[in-house]
Amino acid sequence: MRGSSAGLPDTFQGNGTTYYTLITVLDLLFSAIVVCPCVVAYWRSVWTLMDIYVVPQNKLISAAISTCLDKNRIVFYIVSRLYTISYAFVCVNGWRGPWDILTVHTQKDFKSLLVTTAVGLVALISMRALRNVSSPPCVIVNDTVKGYFEVLTMFRVTAVTEKVSLFILDSLFSVLVVGVLVVFVWRGLWIIVELLLFPEDKSASAKGSLILGYTIIAIIYVMQPIVRSVCSKLSGASRLLFADLFIIVSLVGTINVWRGLWMTLDLYFLPENLALSCWIALTTSLVLLILLGCANSLVVRGVFIDAEEPNEKLKKINKKMMTTENKPDKMENCTINNHVVSIAMINVHEHSNCKKENLELDVNVL
Repeated sequence: MRGSSAGLPDTFQGNGTTYYTLITVLDLLFSAIVVCPCVVAYWRSVWTLMDIYVVPQNKLISAAISTCLDKNRIVFYIVSRLYTISYAFVCVNGWRGPWDILTVHTQKDFKSLLVTTAVGLVALISMRALRNVSSPPCVIVNDTVKGYFEVLTMFRVTAVTEKVSLFILDSLFSVLVVGVLVVFVWRGLWIIVELLLFPEDKSASAKGSLILGYTIIAIIYVMQPIVRSVCSKLSGASRLLFADLFIIVSLVGTINVWRGLWMTLDLYFLPENLALSCWIALTTSLVLLILLGCANSLVVRGVFIDAEEPNEKLKKINKKMMTTENKPDKMENCTINNHVVSIAMINVHEHSNCKKENLELDVNVL
């Protein structure tokens, strides 16, 4: 899991176990019932409006336009004053383009779906990038984080300290390789569910996906502390495989939640006027997410590495710092993965290296 709607850190204790449990349950319910439906509503609306307005008579050209829009993502990182809205629009198109190109050139049969899905899964696992398939309700990112405009690339190359050409190549690889592979996996599993779950009855299929998806997500929420504990005791290939298995199970739940919400909106929310349905859903969900401080959850932000937990990294950093001269007043806030990690006893000259640590979200080491 890469985030929490309330931004609860791993070391948060509150006023006791009961208080912490209550806050955690409310946080998880808020993420699953409020934030996730808003994110899905936004993505479904932008995706469908592109289908309606952008060369609807030629699906291949329409998909190509979406793919070209995705290449401007780096520009949006730097210059856009409407960063979240613009970036979210680009992200939707970055998924819609490859998704529809695959639809045009491949068949909706199990053989084709299994091949594309397997290629995506194997490639992402090999690169230790499978966790990038995660999405709401399993991943919620709030709008109050430090490093809001920073986006992690696959190889963590920065234009400031390294060659610009390497930064561009790293960015392109992150978007055009890792991003497209994630689309392969999502599309494959989405259509497999479509073929297996009441294919002749859309209403029953939508309800089935919602029930199946939220059931899996509930189990994932309950199992998360256990999985974190097991991962902390494992190392090497066993740790990576265990983490990847957990991600795949959560992905099945996430895709069913998305599919169920998407189909429910299509079937029951102004089905006679699809464009109006999308505009209302887009505006409402966007305003709600901005007011709730969770609009950052709309974007597909950066590339994250599998099986790297925050506590393990922090222990290594602090252990290293203990061997050097430290002063209590030299405490720095290090921006890591777009969130703040307050690390005690870190010297000023070490601060520049903090951004290169691949840690998880909202972790405070006191």
